[in-house]
Amino acid sequence: MASDVRTIRILTVDDHALLRKGIAALIHAESDIKLVAEASNGREAIAEFKQHRPDVTLMDLQMPEMSGIECMIAIRSDFPNARIIVLTTYPGDVEVHRALKAGARGYLLKGQVNKDLADVIRAVHAGKKRIPPEIAIELAEHTSDDDLSQREIEVLRLIAAGNGNKEIASRLLIAEETVKSHITNILTKLHANDRTHAVTTALKRGVIRL
Repeated sequence: MASDVRTIRILTVDDHALLRKGIAALIHAESDIKLVAEASNGREAIAEFKQHRPDVTLMDLQMPEMSGIECMIAIRSDFPNARIIVLTTYPGDVEVHRALKAGARGYLLKGQVNKDLADVIRAVHAGKKRIPPEIAIELAEHTSDDDLSQREIEVLRLIAAGNGNKEIASRLLIAEETVKSHITNILTKLHANDRTHAVTTALKRGVIRL
């Protein structure tokens, strides 16, 4: 059938069955989009992608066994032209940057799925990129910011868990003065006034998660 030629074939990847069911219903309502496979984690997603070769993949970021970022990198290492849209609850610019770096062509918050999913799928299938305006603004605001080092992120996670400088030094096997130096850098890079402000900013931007 001629209509089949234009049908956009979709793989959806999310560990929540209810969300997958909702997405399936939305896709079913579109005459030019068809759900061909589902996966509940990253490892399943890789297998389903290889079997079905979908036109567009809808990818959650937080999943058991393998994250959405890791899954995207794995898929695109074998299929560099894979078109992947991230569906997530996380609007932080750091999370978005990681997803785009891993090869995502679109980024959609789950709260916007009912309204925007079909249009974003069509745009990405046509070779375009789609990022919500509010997320694009957030990305632009932090373009010139210095990234935290891996060690600074470790220190920040320990701060978020309620550890003082002495505990952090002990956990990381470094001097307490070194911890203080890392914290100074963290506050500067995150434009934070104090430790609590640094943690809330890092959570909002997706630098760390609790």
